Amino acid sequence: MADSFETTLANRAAPLSRSGLLKFLIPSLLGVGLFLVPFSTGDTINIGMGLMADGLKAALGDALPTIATVVLCLSVVLTLTVKLTRPAWARQGALHELFDVAPLWLVMRVLGAAFALMTYFQVGPEMVTASFTGGVMLNDLAPVLLTFFFFAAILLPFLVDFGFMEFIGSLVRTPFRKIFGLPGRSAIDATASWMGSGTVGVLITTQQYEQGYYNCREASAIATNFSIVSIAFALLVTSFIGINHLFIPFYLTVVVAGLVAAVIVPRLPPLSRKSNAYYEPAGCRIQEENTGDQNLLRYSLGIAVARAETAPGPLKLARLALFNVADIFLGLLPLVIAIGTVALMLAEFTPLFTWLSAPMVPVLEWMRIPEAEAAAPATLVGFADMFLPAVLASDIESELTRFVIACLSLTQLIYMSEIGALLLKSKIPLKLWELAAIFLLRTAITLPIIVVMGHWLVG
Repeated sequence: MADSFETTLANRAAPLSRSGLLKFLIPSLLGVGLFLVPFSTGDTINIGMGLMADGLKAALGDALPTIATVVLCLSVVLTLTVKLTRPAWARQGALHELFDVAPLWLVMRVLGAAFALMTYFQVGPEMVTASFTGGVMLNDLAPVLLTFFFFAAILLPFLVDFGFMEFIGSLVRTPFRKIFGLPGRSAIDATASWMGSGTVGVLITTQQYEQGYYNCREASAIATNFSIVSIAFALLVTSFIGINHLFIPFYLTVVVAGLVAAVIVPRLPPLSRKSNAYYEPAGCRIQEENTGDQNLLRYSLGIAVARAETAPGPLKLARLALFNVADIFLGLLPLVIAIGTVALMLAEFTPLFTWLSAPMVPVLEWMRIPEAEAAAPATLVGFADMFLPAVLASDIESELTRFVIACLSLTQLIYMSEIGALLLKSKIPLKLWELAAIFLLRTAITLPIIVVMGHWLVG
């Protein structure tokens, strides 16, 4: 496949065939329509794929926690079967990779299933089964992940495998390299996150890394700096925290602080120390040569058509989609439930985040943020779950303080209940301590910007 792409790429200056253009345009426009075009549905903003996921979620309704529990138990049964009996069907290939996992990931799968069973049947310690710990993960987050990732895994090839990433990447390559030090195609990751979901942005990034289009440093930087939560979730946060009338200044602040962090954080350790090596099984697949005498638009179109002409066929795409769904359901979901439940237990039943956030009290007071002592835990608890800061800040009287906490929760990005678990599960070489360091860096960089804009816009 790589040789075929490079051969086709070498002939990109030739006149573009009608069939090649159609093979690029039809799937890519479908992908753009499903992932990148927002529209209003009632009081919310959504995308096509999100609407499909919401429809499936509404259709399955109360059955989704049951389905999630069954999936989690199935993951443990299949993993233990492969580890103990070494069946012929899982001795190599994708199924071997999915089920013959390291001991740590096996423990995580067992924990995820155990937490789900305890929560579903309401047996065991309250710190696991409570509605705001295990209940959040099984009844609120798992149904969203099951439905959202089901369609994302199936439909994502339309966006990434038929030339659209190459087309946009070539067009914005120069500004993205100069501003962020990243490939232009990472613009798609950011847009997919803003319009759809941060987890979809991470899913795109991990696939691009595994296919050889990002190196280690680029994939690490993109996944931890461009996976912004969606506009729909931003609306949910502002509504919950009682500042929906400030949505425009709120989102403007999030965008400004997020862009500044995306410029600075990749240039600091630990991201700056990441290797420029590509994922070894794939090697380097990205082509960013000089356009020569060609018009940039024509050159970008040629690269896109070349990619589309070497895209996988329907049967291969179907097999890849099925494996992606299985990998997410049986590999990722247990990890999210296990890590997320533990993180929420620490946040809700221990004073850990209160202790860790004690140094933030004088900082917030120096920044003239009212109710600093109540706000301090909310500045760090987002590492556990992205919605926890809004929960902690909802009872704070000061509108400015609630504005600052809400903005900060959206710009910190690294939350272990979802994004963090997804990154640890991926092949992008990011460790837990590195995710914590990036979270703290993003907090240190974005908080002053948010406070300044909050004083200016909210008063």
